Amino acid sequence: MAYCSVDQARDAGCTGTDAEVAAWIGAATERITSYTQQQFEPMTMVVVADVAPDGTCLLPRRVRTVTSVTPVVTTDDAPSLPSSAWRVTSSDVLGSVDAVLLRWGGYDDLIAGAESYNGGYRGLFERWGLEQARIAGEFGYAEVPPLVAQACALLAAHIQAQAAPSDADVAQNPGLDVDDEGNNVRIEDTDDEETTPVSPSASTGSTQVDALLVGYLNRGHSLIGGV
Repeated sequence: MAYCSVDQARDAGCTGTDAEVAAWIGAATERITSYTQQQFEPMTMVVVADVAPDGTCLLPRRVRTVTSVTPVVTTDDAPSLPSSAWRVTSSDVLGSVDAVLLRWGGYDDLIAGAESYNGGYRGLFERWGLEQARIAGEFGYAEVPPLVAQACALLAAHIQAQAAPSDADVAQNPGLDVDDEGNNVRIEDTDDEETTPVSPSASTGSTQVDALLVGYLNRGHSLIGGV
């Protein structure tokens, strides 16, 4: 997952081999995700959302599709809800928000506690004291917005410049792997970075990049664990 290309990062000032530039892009992408609390490429994931008293679950990422909704309760046999029991709204539609709306109605006579004579799903949720739901689906933007791609390229170059050791650093630590321009090029790009939790950040570390991303800040929601 990367929010800009190697060529875009090079145009912004990033140097090194393609693998090295890709590693700086990966670091910039992670910072942007942390700062904006958004996902700028489609990704399949599971999120846990609070359930409001009216059955609304506000989601912490732009939602594209939802494949399952499961109540988070202490019992081990909580059923995955049928699609008729909820509907999805997405901020991809102007004026809408990212949410799963539990209709708090309907019933299923094959699910213990959700039978019609027991009050259906509404009665079951009330007995559970339902407060959260686990929602699986695809989240993120359909494609990376141009401003985000530009921000990622600039940030990759910015992070590389910050990481460049001084001559004094090299003298004190001969083990540093530097190129002819003084850049530390010993960077590992691992495949499992995508599953590492990314903590919320107050800044990307670059005021220029922060300004480019201000319109994409997800101000209303907290981080989802595991993203």
